[in-house]
Amino acid sequence: MNDVTRPRILVVGAGFAGVECVRRLERKLAPAEADVTLVTPFAYQLYLPLLPQVASGVLTPQSIAVSLRRSKKYRTRIIPGGAIGVDLKAKVCVIRTITDQIVNEPYDYIVLAPGSITRTFDIPGLTEHAFGMKTLAEAAYVRDHVISQLDLADASDDPAERAARLQFVVVGAGYAGTETAACLQKLTHGAVKRYPRIDPALIKWHLIDIAPKLMPELGDKLGRSAQEILKRRGIEVSLGVSIEKAGPEEVTFTDGRVVPTRTLIWTAGVAASPLIATLGAETVRGRLVVTPEMSLPGHDGVFALGDSAAVPDLAKGQEDAVCPPTAQHAMRQGPQVADNIIASLRNHPMTPYRHKDLGLVVDLGGTDAVAKPLGIELHGLPAQFAARGYHWWALRTNVAKVRVATNWTLNAIAGDDFVRTGFQARKSARLKDFEYTDAYLSAEQVREQVEGSGPKQL
Repeated sequence: MNDVTRPRILVVGAGFAGVECVRRLERKLAPAEADVTLVTPFAYQLYLPLLPQVASGVLTPQSIAVSLRRSKKYRTRIIPGGAIGVDLKAKVCVIRTITDQIVNEPYDYIVLAPGSITRTFDIPGLTEHAFGMKTLAEAAYVRDHVISQLDLADASDDPAERAARLQFVVVGAGYAGTETAACLQKLTHGAVKRYPRIDPALIKWHLIDIAPKLMPELGDKLGRSAQEILKRRGIEVSLGVSIEKAGPEEVTFTDGRVVPTRTLIWTAGVAASPLIATLGAETVRGRLVVTPEMSLPGHDGVFALGDSAAVPDLAKGQEDAVCPPTAQHAMRQGPQVADNIIASLRNHPMTPYRHKDLGLVVDLGGTDAVAKPLGIELHGLPAQFAARGYHWWALRTNVAKVRVATNWTLNAIAGDDFVRTGFQARKSARLKDFEYTDAYLSAEQVREQVEGSGPKQL
């Protein structure tokens, strides 16, 4: 128990929302005003929008893992672990540390920014056979897996096996799925030139989505432009289609097609962290209902933001409109929550979250891109400059910016060596291995933990 009389601010999650909140708190709060603690399994902030470029080898994994410990002025205490329950009445967060201990962390203010997990459905074989694209390890593993399919196809004398290993299926035609399919298609298109025994025509990429449009947020014109780019590069886009079942060697689409493949990548949206469901508070589609100030109604000192909160979108002027779970919103909501906590500490009025949309950028690899910055529609190189310029600007540290810029330059000049590391070759890395949805406590278990004699092993 902290015996210091300073208010205790606990931030859960080191994604865009959590880190930006901590940074603002550190800049604006004097050390004597409050103690700030951050709960996160890893001491880095992952720049998620660039994961497809890690999977395709354009960027190294380290370049988008921005260290939280690099700053010499960093005074926030980091607890390596994950929040698995919160007792809102007792103001205690239950944390499982990376040493697998269960500890109680009291707070005066809590910022819930635990992010999201991959949204899945009750599709037979999905979690057992599909790969995700939400973590650095998954992106690195997908790269290894895709290159290994080329190696195995090259080594095989069975025409059916060779064809199956050279078919790839990506489910989800939003930004993550579209960029993943586009970037990985670039990878295989470049790599196959190093395999004289493989007919490039055998490589087939499928991008499917149950939605009727590709990235509808782009608008009809840019959406069609993106789809034409993918089609020109040989990526088959099927809309209004999902998968019926998945197996180790084939995927069945809902339109009846059966695609022999060893590669199914699932990027069909996100769901709020399971932590939110343990709170017993009102939710909308799994996201915590909050006020425009991002505070939890009826609970003093509780704030929620990012992918796990249904933050009202005041800019749309619609009563039920909420902000979508995007990095752009999370990066802005973090500082706003910090300002509201500081206002509360200093007995000042809090400010509602309101934003001005900066637009959208989609990097399709190479010189292909579409973008809509500030409502201006761009294609090709101008869109690529806008996309990469935005991502470069959004990176938090100068070191990260230099690493990313260097990677982009080297890749443009020298290309890829198409090397696979093999570091996870003997370990399963499907969706079921990364989500950890069974790690959270029930409300009853949280109460028992908080009311018990102290930290204990579960």
